[in-house]
Amino acid sequence: MHYTEEETAELNVLMYYSLRTSDQGIKIHSTASPEKIAAVQRLFEKGLVTQKDGGYLTDLGREAAEHAQSLLLMLAPHKHSIAS
Repeated sequence: MHYTEEETAELNVLMYYSLRTSDQGIKIHSTASPEKIAAVQRLFEKGLVTQKDGGYLTDLGREAAEHAQSLLLMLAPHKHSIAS
């Protein structure tokens, strides 16, 4: 099983949210790409964000964003230092 293009777009939108505070939301403007607009709409329909154009993360959305952001960090290339 692979991530669909739609799921990847949703994960990318979740990356915009700050996990430092729940008082900071996002707004996806009408000038954004159609893929991004559709992704945030799907996140709203799934109950992960509070508004059709972004808004704030719901409790479920915060959990999803935490997982998405953690996964990205885990998959990022790491520079290894070689001890002498």
